Amino acid sequence: MHFDHSMIYNHSMYDLIIIGSGPSGLTAAIYTTRANIKTLIIAGITWGGQLQLTTDVENFPGFPEGIQGPELMTQMRKQAERFGAEIIDANADPVDFTKQRDDGLFEVTANGTSYLGKTVLVATGADAKMLGVPGEKELTGRGVSYCATCDGAFFRNKHIIVVGGGDSAMEEAHFLTHFASKVTMIHRRDSFRASQIMIERVRSNPKIEIILNSQITRINGTQKVESVELQTLQSDGASSMQTMPIDGIFIAIGHTPNTKLFTGLTLREGGYVDQGFASSTNVPGVFVSGDVTDNRYRQAITAAGFGAQAALDIERYLAEQK
Repeated sequence: MHFDHSMIYNHSMYDLIIIGSGPSGLTAAIYTTRANIKTLIIAGITWGGQLQLTTDVENFPGFPEGIQGPELMTQMRKQAERFGAEIIDANADPVDFTKQRDDGLFEVTANGTSYLGKTVLVATGADAKMLGVPGEKELTGRGVSYCATCDGAFFRNKHIIVVGGGDSAMEEAHFLTHFASKVTMIHRRDSFRASQIMIERVRSNPKIEIILNSQITRINGTQKVESVELQTLQSDGASSMQTMPIDGIFIAIGHTPNTKLFTGLTLREGGYVDQGFASSTNVPGVFVSGDVTDNRYRQAITAAGFGAQAALDIERYLAEQK
């Protein structure tokens, strides 16, 4: 494929368009801009990913006292901008990767403006599924969490709830017993859908109590989580309500990768983008990194690492196209 390099500095022409602005997309941009790859980030109206909803981050290397999630994202953004990344705080329109232009470029539109890129990095992340109950949004980061490995250490000797019934909920509950004095698992059905080995591990842990046929209907608290309203279905079909005092709630009912925008990318189970070799996808020139493809680790540091990998893969790809 031959590129006319006189076009590169056209205002809408880029070597790389990154869709997404969490740790993965911003780290990729830091790498690509330092390699003189002209990079555009379509960041979204609410830029910065899940860390914008996170208060204290204590496990990101380099911050011995910890750092607030939004502050960490602001620093990453400034670093990408310092090396020349262009950032647009707008949502990308849907992209159909089956319709590549005759010149081999990818067209991405945002806010009514079209941008052309030789390559695209999909780094749109994944959103934790929410319970959708009163108090949840207001108390997120104040006792409501969606990541045990991120926030477990803040709940030493506390009583916490884990909501969910799959393997990830079991893993979170088991992990949290390293910190909490007691973990109560709440599941809305009468049996778990997790694997038998995980169920047995949880049932045999003396710190874990299980409440089935129950769901949280409200989360109470002003500055932090104080209690939940719990609705339990009785065997006769009636339901009872109770208020349970609690220090924290970990919601582990799954994640939704942000892939609805894209047509033509191969997805695997759960809707995650299927990675080919390294960070490539089924569409040559389109790469992927971070939580939109990673359903296993889901950490800021791994997302950043995958962003660096993708940037190096993109740099190699562009060099080969020349």
